[in-house]
Amino acid sequence: ELTPNKYPFPPYAEYRDKSTRQEIETRRLQDSQTDPEESSPSEETPSEAEPTSTTENKAAPQINLLRNSNSRFNLWQDLPEIRSSGVLSILQPDEIKLQEAMFELVTSEASYYKSLNLLVSHFMENERLKKILHQSEAHILFSNVLDVMAVSERFLLDLEQRVEENIVISDVCDIVYQHTVSHFSVYITYVSNQTYQERAYKQLLQDKPAFREVISQLELDPKCKGLSFSSFLILPFQRITRLKLLVQNILKKVEEKSERETTALDAHKELETVVKACNEGVRKMSRTEQMISIQKKLEFKIKSVPIISHSRWLLKQGELQQMNGPKTSRTLRTKKLFREIYLFLFNDLLVICRQIPGDKYQVFDSAPRGLLRVEELEDQGQSLANVFILRLLENADDREASYMLKASSQSEMKRWMISLAPNRRTKFVSFTSRLVDCPQIQCVHPYVAQQPDELSLELADVLNILDKTDDGWIFGERLHDQERGWFPSSMGEEILNPKIRAQNLKECFRVHKSDDSQRRKLGSRNRQ
Repeated sequence: ELTPNKYPFPPYAEYRDKSTRQEIETRRLQDSQTDPEESSPSEETPSEAEPTSTTENKAAPQINLLRNSNSRFNLWQDLPEIRSSGVLSILQPDEIKLQEAMFELVTSEASYYKSLNLLVSHFMENERLKKILHQSEAHILFSNVLDVMAVSERFLLDLEQRVEENIVISDVCDIVYQHTVSHFSVYITYVSNQTYQERAYKQLLQDKPAFREVISQLELDPKCKGLSFSSFLILPFQRITRLKLLVQNILKKVEEKSERETTALDAHKELETVVKACNEGVRKMSRTEQMISIQKKLEFKIKSVPIISHSRWLLKQGELQQMNGPKTSRTLRTKKLFREIYLFLFNDLLVICRQIPGDKYQVFDSAPRGLLRVEELEDQGQSLANVFILRLLENADDREASYMLKASSQSEMKRWMISLAPNRRTKFVSFTSRLVDCPQIQCVHPYVAQQPDELSLELADVLNILDKTDDGWIFGERLHDQERGWFPSSMGEEILNPKIRAQNLKECFRVHKSDDSQRRKLGSRNRQ
C-alpha cells in the first residue's frame, strides 16, 4: 500500500507548473537557434560512448527509485542509482530522452496522488467541515474523489513496480493503456460533475460563513503550499488531460514502427476517448441549462422555433448594429444609420432578435446555420469600418434575406464571420488541411475562455494561427487536440523558426496517425 509521505514530491499543481515552464524555455531556446537539432541545456546528455555491453548486463534491478527519501531529482539521469550504474555511458541520447519522458509520467503521478491524498485527508475528512456540510452538499463538492484516488493508487503501484523491475524502464504506456481501459471511467464521473461542484462551492461560500472560515483556515496550512481549495478540486480534470500530453511526449521519442510506438499510440487513443467524454460531460451539463435560460428570454414575432434540443448548443451571442437600407444624403442626417439587433447563433441555427424591456428578446428572423453566407465589406471610411454582409439563403419566410451588420471592432467582426460561416477560408492555411507551413504560437500565459467561441489555453500549448486581427486577437487551432477558438495574442509567443514549426507538425501527424487510419478504414467501410 502507498503512503503519501513515501513520495517527497511537491504538490501536483506546483510540479505541473514547473514542468510546463521548462517545456516553454526549451522551445524558446530551440526557436532562437538556427538548427533545432542542437540539444537544449535541459536535454544535455553524457558523451556518446559506443555500447560495450548490453543494457541488461549493466542494469541493476530492484532499485526503489521512488522510495528514495532524499529524492529531489526531477530527472531520471540525476538519480544516484543511475549515475553510479554506468548505464548513461551505454545508452544512446535518444533513449535517455525517452527514459526521461517515461520517468516524468511516473513521478508526476506520484505528485498528483500526494495532492489527491491531501484533498481527502486535509479537507474532505476534516471534522469541523463534516459538521458544517450536509451529506448531499459534501457529495456534490467532493463527488467520487475517493474512487479517483483509489484508481490513482493502483495505477501508481503498477508504475512503481515497473520502475523497480529494471534500472532502465522498459515501457509505461502498456500500463497506461490497461488502466485507462479498465479504471479511468471514474474521471468522467468526477469531471462531469464540475458544473454542479463549482456552483455548490460558490453557494456555500456565500450562504455559510462557518464554511468560508474553515476553508480559509485549512488553506493557510503550510501543507497546502499556498494553493486554494478549488485548485485541489480541479486536479482530476487537469491530470487526465496532462496524462494524454505525457503519453504524446513519449510517443514523440519512441522509435517509429516499434512495439513501444504501438503501445504509446494505443494508450493515447484510449486517453483521448476519456478526455473527450470528460469534456462532453462538462459541456452537456452547462449547455442544457444555458438553452433553458435562452428559451425563457425569447418571444417570437415570426413562427415560433423550438429552441431546446439535445443536439443544439450556443456558439455565440451578442449585439451588432444593423445598417438601414439605402437612403439619400438628406435623410442620412435626419435618420439613424444603424440600429441595434441581437444574434443568438447555435451550432445549427441562427436567431435574429431585437432586445425589448425586461431582459427579453423579440425574434424577427431565423435561418439554419448551413444556409448562412458572409462577406467582408471593403473598408469605406469610418462609418463603414468593421461592416460585413450576412446573407440568409433561406430565412423564416423561406426567402433570401440580406443584412448589413457593423461590429464594435475588427476582432468582433472576424469572430462573427468565422462563427457564422465556419467553412470560410481563414487568412492562414489550416493545419487540418495537411498543407505546408503555417504560423505557430506557444502559450506562455494560461487563458480561461470568456465566450463560447474562445479557447482556454494551458501553459506550453502549441497552436497554429489560422487568423489574427490588428486589435490583438488570434484564431488558433491547438495541435494536440485540433480544438479551435479565439484568444488574446498577448497569451503567447510566436514560433519563428520554420524547422521547429515543421517538427511540431510532424510530431502532431505522428500522434494522430492512428486516428487517421481508423477514419480512413471507417470511411471505406461506409462507402461500401
